[in-house]
Parts: sequence; C-alpha cells; structure tokens
Amino acid sequence: MDTMEKLKLLREAKAKAAQGGGESGQRKSGGLTARERAEALLDGGSFVELGALVSARNGYTAADGVVTGYGTVDGRLVYVYSQDPTVMGGAIGEMNVDKICKIYAMAAKMGAPVVGILDSCGARIGEGVAAQAAVGKLFAAAANISGVVPNISLVLGNCAGGAALAAEMSDFVIINEKTGRLFVNGPSVIEASTGKKAAVDGKGNFAVSGNAHFAAASDELCIETARLLLSYLPSNNLSDSAVLDCADDLNRTSAALESISGDYDMRAVIAEVVDDGAFLEVQSAYAKSAVAGFARINGAAVGIAANQPSVEGGVLTGQAAEKLARFVRFCDCFNIPVVTFTDVDGFAVAASEEEWGLARKGARLLYAFAEATVPKVNIIVGKACGSSYSAMNSKELGADIVLAWPQAEIAPLPSKTGVQLLYEDKLHQGKKREELEKAYKESDASPLMAAAMGVIDDVIEPAETRPRLAAALEMLAGKRVSGVPRKHDNMPL
Repeated sequence: MDTMEKLKLLREAKAKAAQGGGESGQRKSGGLTARERAEALLDGGSFVELGALVSARNGYTAADGVVTGYGTVDGRLVYVYSQDPTVMGGAIGEMNVDKICKIYAMAAKMGAPVVGILDSCGARIGEGVAAQAAVGKLFAAAANISGVVPNISLVLGNCAGGAALAAEMSDFVIINEKTGRLFVNGPSVIEASTGKKAAVDGKGNFAVSGNAHFAAASDELCIETARLLLSYLPSNNLSDSAVLDCADDLNRTSAALESISGDYDMRAVIAEVVDDGAFLEVQSAYAKSAVAGFARINGAAVGIAANQPSVEGGVLTGQAAEKLARFVRFCDCFNIPVVTFTDVDGFAVAASEEEWGLARKGARLLYAFAEATVPKVNIIVGKACGSSYSAMNSKELGADIVLAWPQAEIAPLPSKTGVQLLYEDKLHQGKKREELEKAYKESDASPLMAAAMGVIDDVIEPAETRPRLAAALEMLAGKRVSGVPRKHDNMPL
C-alpha cells in the first residue's frame, strides 16, 4: 500500500469519525452537534481535535462518543470535551473516559481551564465493571484539577447518573433550560422505586436544587455565557485574571447611592460601584436572599458576595449561606479578591431551617471567609447584626478593610430586638418604641461608635464607595498570608 492509499484511508477514517452516529436529534431540533458545540465555544478556527480515532474495544464507536481537544477563548488556551449523544447516547465508557482524563491531565500541566459539554445518558452498562471503573476515574480526575484550573460544565442535553455527579464536581454548571436535564436518578426510576413523581434539573427546577449556576435558552447562549464567565477567571491558581482597560472613571462618585433605603435591590448598589455597571450574577435563581457574582473594579476581576434586602430582608438562610460559601471558596482558590456588600440583621427564623441544619450551613460561610487569604473588603450598607454579620466578612473574621455607610447599624442585635431586651423597663414606663429604636440606632448601633472602637476602618459617604473600594483593592494587591502547616482543613460540610 503506497502513501496515497494510506492517506485515503486516513481521510476516510477521520471523515467517518466526524460523522459520529449519523444524523442526530440535536440537528433535528435546531441544536448543534458535539463538534459544532466545541468549535462554537472556541475562537474561530482554533479548535484542534485529539483522539478522533479512538474507539471502544468491543466494536467501532466514532471517537468513542466524545470529542476532545483544545483551542483558544479570546486568545487564551482552553481545553474542551464534548459528549456526542449520537454515539451510544453519549454514554460514559472506558476509552471515552480515558480521552477526558487526558484532557484534564493536559490542562493541569499547562495551567489552562477545562470546559466540558455534557450530553450523556450515563454509564455504558454493557461494558460492565470497565464502565464502572471508568466513572470512578472520571471523578478522581475532576477532583485532582479542583482548585488548580477552572472547570466548567455545560449541560446541553441529558446529564444522568455518573455524568451528573461529574458535572457537580466542576466549579460552575451552565444548563440549557429547554433541553438540559441533570439528575442522578431519573423521574422514571424514582417513580418506580417510590411511587412518587419527581422533577429533574431542567426547565427551571435548578432554581430549587441549586445544581446549576447559570441557565440559558439555547446551546448558543449557554456557550456565550461560558465565554463571558471565562473572561473573569484566571487560567490557573498561580495566575491572576486578565486586567482589562477601564474607561469608567476610577474616581466616579454616585449620588444615586445617597437615597438607598428600605427593601432595595442590592444589585442596584453593585451596578453603581463596579466598572460600567457590569455584573455577572451566579445562581441568580437560587437562594435569592443572597447575591453572588463577578464584576470588575478598575479593569480587574472581583468576586462580589452580598445580602439581598429585597428578598426576605436579606436574611441568611441555609441555602444562602451555602451559595455564598462555595462562591467565596472558589474566589480564594483562584486569587480573585472578594468584596462584600452587607445588609443583614440575622439568620432565618424557621423550624424548617433548623431541621435542615442552619447552624451547620451557616458555619460553612463563616469558615469560608475565615480561611480565605485573598484581599477581602466589606462595605456595610445597612444592618450588620450579631453572628450573621460575622458570617458576612467581618473584621474579626479576617476582612482587610471594612467601610460603613452613615446609615449602617452595627450591633449584636437589630434595633427592634435590642430595644426589647435593653429598654424593657422604659417600654413599661410608656416610652414610645419608635423613639427608643431611633436612640438605639444613634448610640448602641452607630457606625461612628464602631469606628471609634476599631471594629470598622472608616465611615464613608455612600457616593464615595467606588473610589474608596478601588483604593482599598489597589492597596491590597500585594497581600501575602502564611497559613498554619496542616494536611488540609476540616470545613463543616
């Protein structure tokens, strides 16, 4: 066989692999094929495929059901794998996982993010124990790159069983709210086992479970979200996020912040402070009494964790504490400064919250802030009461700079409760509660008193929040912290 014949065979083999399992439901429903998804994620013409000729041991499977390779996003190296549902339903098998694990390993060596595009019915039962072992290897590989390089999962179709667990081991999950379905045990299995119907993550259920961090209405929009998310993240744990040119005046003040009060939307405060008002919110549909997401200050990425007064008064529920704790820990992994906007007067008061472990979940948030070594700045916008304030990046928990607005209330108890306990005798004497609460806010809970005691660093005018925050972050850019030697911590999970 001469060279031309060998070239012909090679081209035929690659063309056959590129066909996958043939025409797919993706194509019929207007979606993208596995390769088109990978190519759409990456800069045009940058995708380089690896392992296209891999097949299962017991029969031909085009690329063994997963397209793997690398390319660039905004000129930066990114590794990608995209499951192909036209090949055995995208099921996970021995060679399939071997390809994915190689991508993980290369990403770790090169210090580049990994994006997995998931569309799988689960493990290949027909491969028996080999498939079972493969799923275990996938979990181990995902764990090994955690905190080393960003790992993002896009759930664009089925994501069942082991694939669902692998997705949740990544840093962020982006789901197609129309076609994405993420579950360990599907509705039919649950109904057969329990007699009850159960929803899966798709068409909005992720808002209840918190399994997805972002949702969009099409493959293309999910991919666009992934590219935007990557723009805020560093390539690895040893580098910093890219600093973009900032056209927004660093010393810009905002008169709009002077009128903030009541059950306001904290996102409006954030928009007034960050560059160009741009804020990429994480898990916006989940635990709405807390707000988390990415923004920029003077072109540099920051993570923002905040209370949301417009939802349940911004109280810390168990879900809100978990949401913020995971976000803070991610930022700490990848050298992203954390800015908190605090307005909280307590933890949620409900029997259901206590039954589901509010103390344990609240402790996670306390722990996340305490262990974080990145620059930490806290802006106290409104209430900062008791242990709920401690959980929101207090000075005592390690915040580097704490600034408060003049209307802030900093005290062990909110004014209503504080008056009831401290001035019960005056209430019995007929003193008006409103007057006592006003006096409590102006004395016991005054930010000026907190500043006098060194509990906070300064009281600032709301309009000056952006320049003061930018100055604090610039000062903290060279922060260094030496931890106590230990194998690892024991976060209250």
